[in-house]
Amino acid sequence: MFSRRFFLSSAAAALVVPVASGALANAPTTSLRPQARAGGALLQGGTGEPSVSLKTLLTRSGLSGQVVCAVAEVDSGKVLEAEGSQEGQPPASVAKALTALYALETFGAQHRFTTRLLAAGPVLGGVLKGDLILAGGGDPMLNTDHLAQLARALKNAGIREVRGGFKVWDGALPQVRSIDGDQPDHVGYSPAVSGIALNFNRVHFEWKRASKGWSVTMDARTEKYRPEVSMARMKVANRALPVYTYADRGGVDSWTVASQALGKGGARWLPVRRPADYAADVFRTMARAHGVKLKAAKSVQNLPQATLLAQHHSPPLDQMLKGMLKYSNNLMAEMIGMSATAKRGKRPRDLKDSANEMSRWVKARYGVSGIRMVDHSGLGDASRVTPSALLKVLVAAYKGGRLKPLLKEFPMRDSNGRVIKNHPIKVAAKTGTLNFVSGLGGFLTTPGGTVLAFAIFAADTQARARISRAERERPKGARRWNKQAKRLQQQLIERWGQSYGS
Repeated sequence: MFSRRFFLSSAAAALVVPVASGALANAPTTSLRPQARAGGALLQGGTGEPSVSLKTLLTRSGLSGQVVCAVAEVDSGKVLEAEGSQEGQPPASVAKALTALYALETFGAQHRFTTRLLAAGPVLGGVLKGDLILAGGGDPMLNTDHLAQLARALKNAGIREVRGGFKVWDGALPQVRSIDGDQPDHVGYSPAVSGIALNFNRVHFEWKRASKGWSVTMDARTEKYRPEVSMARMKVANRALPVYTYADRGGVDSWTVASQALGKGGARWLPVRRPADYAADVFRTMARAHGVKLKAAKSVQNLPQATLLAQHHSPPLDQMLKGMLKYSNNLMAEMIGMSATAKRGKRPRDLKDSANEMSRWVKARYGVSGIRMVDHSGLGDASRVTPSALLKVLVAAYKGGRLKPLLKEFPMRDSNGRVIKNHPIKVAAKTGTLNFVSGLGGFLTTPGGTVLAFAIFAADTQARARISRAERERPKGARRWNKQAKRLQQQLIERWGQSYGS
């Protein structure tokens, strides 16, 4: 599988300065003994019955906002305990579990996305007498190494000159400037989306103290290559705040950074707003390294008749989904989700349009109505999911054997946050974290071997609504609130794991 180094997390690499570091982008049926009534108090139970009602436990947590949850046995689907299970809350990145199911049913586990290099004209004596086209195919994992391989394949095909233009096509998916427009411009977890992506649509900004000011670079680095780019530029401005500004100037991602925030040196991944230009910029560099000089790229809306010269295939879909869920990568969720909508016969206009289609699919496929999504990643806080609806989806998905193998292990921790090794309760789940929003959904196996499905959503939507756009990366009080929410999740899992099951 993929390493963390290979998989750039959707939370973005942290800026090594005293301000604005890691963002809360995403943020984590055999026994029927205890029976729950609507208020969450247990009517009856066997050994290990909870000593307090669920409602009391949630109230004692002291968490502001609202907490809703539900748990059921996967064998029977019987709901064992619930509180506010019909009330929708923002799912955050728990939504990616729904996107994974949507994509699997649409494409199948072995589907691969393809990026192609096309020749729109004849090749005579090593000369392409026509245009060279880089055609995106919705691959969210395309990186600089892969473009280097395509450039090498161009040379191996015997092409040493391109007489026509160099074109790039990203029309496999609609263009979206930012996954969530309410996020600050500079956060790497909300880049642009289109039919082509490179390095998760993030550019590497690095600075070092020089004799006069700072030396800055913007590049598309991997472990093997470090090509500088011209489509994104950085200027150091003599100020303290704001740390970053962004503008689209003449087809260039134009950034400024506050000099007083830089220190001696550091680096950060910044979002790309022009994915096609980014990929074309890097491919030109790679082609030039193999002796093929290309003209400045131009985007095309439609693909002409052309001959395939080379292609790159993504990993199989199930492998990509496992990585997407493990590292909670927003771009992957959006590109895969929109690709699934397009595959099902309706080209989406934007993320919301595609998410609406997924919501309709969930309702038809699983018979639930408590899911309303505005994107595929959960980054947008206008999405709503009820614990009851997610629980039904989880139970059905478990029986189908599709989702649980893709979920990562969720470690149990003590009151100080330390992982408890060899804990008798085993959990595989998807976490979800936004500022003042915390979700967790998945499966737990009790010490007796019973498998339960559960959904927990906590949100203080009023506190979140008070956050200004500029404060979204690290608002006051959010870290403490989210830490408290995760402690409550652990308490609920302990409660269910010890109280239910044979």
